[in-house]
Amino acid sequence: MTIHRTLEKSLNRWKEISGLDFALIAPDGKEYVNTGSRKLPSSQNLEEFLSQTAISKASGNLHYFKIYQQEELSCLLLVWGKGVSSHTIGELAVCQIEELTDACQQRLDKNTYMQNLLLGNYTPIDAYNRAKKLRIAHQCPRAVLLVQTKKSRDEAALSMVKNLFTARTGHYITSTDDDTIIVVKELSPGESLDSLENTAITLVDMINTEIMTQAWVGYGNTADDLNQLPQAYQEAQTALTIGRIFYSGQTTFSYDRLGIGSLIYQLPMPICEKFIKETFQGESLDSLDDETYTIIRTFFENDLNLSETARQLYVHRNTLVYRFEKIQKKYGLDLRTFKDALTFQLAMMVNNYIEYRNSADS
Repeated sequence: MTIHRTLEKSLNRWKEISGLDFALIAPDGKEYVNTGSRKLPSSQNLEEFLSQTAISKASGNLHYFKIYQQEELSCLLLVWGKGVSSHTIGELAVCQIEELTDACQQRLDKNTYMQNLLLGNYTPIDAYNRAKKLRIAHQCPRAVLLVQTKKSRDEAALSMVKNLFTARTGHYITSTDDDTIIVVKELSPGESLDSLENTAITLVDMINTEIMTQAWVGYGNTADDLNQLPQAYQEAQTALTIGRIFYSGQTTFSYDRLGIGSLIYQLPMPICEKFIKETFQGESLDSLDDETYTIIRTFFENDLNLSETARQLYVHRNTLVYRFEKIQKKYGLDLRTFKDALTFQLAMMVNNYIEYRNSADS
């Protein structure tokens, strides 16, 4: 919730309690919040109040108050009501508004700090000094989780993630681009990579069920202090990128469990293209239809077990044999043998990487 929405909600609540009307305006007279249809004072009256050293005054049934933020005038509060009690209510409202704006500014400052920290914009000493000023614990185990959904700037997903984590202090929800939600999670004693996997699964499941959209989560190793967070952030980025390229059937990715995908990701493009050309003898994987892809993936997931694959796909075993014979005839690889199956699976992963690189370069 933005500071404007927070103040608007608070002023309307105060009106319900006190029966008074409130308005929050800029020093130049621009209206921020108005709980009723009261006419604002003229610019001359505002200028006269601003020129005075007094922080409040009453004129008939209208009460004026100056509100400061970091010793600078930020806005004016107007309260319509008669008597001393109305002025007292206005003074209490000023205190509450100043506390709300200070708290919001502190959250914004912490959010900006965390963004710059993750991007590596601070030296270790600068990171420590700024954290101390913002009262952020320096030595504390934390983890970085990155959340992506199909939709860019997914406000519904962002709101859900904030509701899930901000109930407890120590967590930070931020973003450095339009596509990724960053969760900096403070870890409890004993939390490990396995518990992070459970957190990642929970995030994906909640976004799937509550927002009805696909989500992916990547995370890196834990950081024992703030200066290790940029590395954890880079690892989470790598895990999310590699995971989505090579492991399309998964939705959560750990930096320490990327397997062969991590190796392929570091290969130069000429080597990848040469491997594909040699493996498929000039043929292209693009000619395979979705049904054949599903059969191959299911066959690999079942450790080359034809009977189990046929059972899961509700097809006859001989139908699968026929399909694999067609693939062997086209590519020269018999997927029923371990050697050729391994070669084909690696080739599929390399092909995915080539497509990713080509789309990223275009």
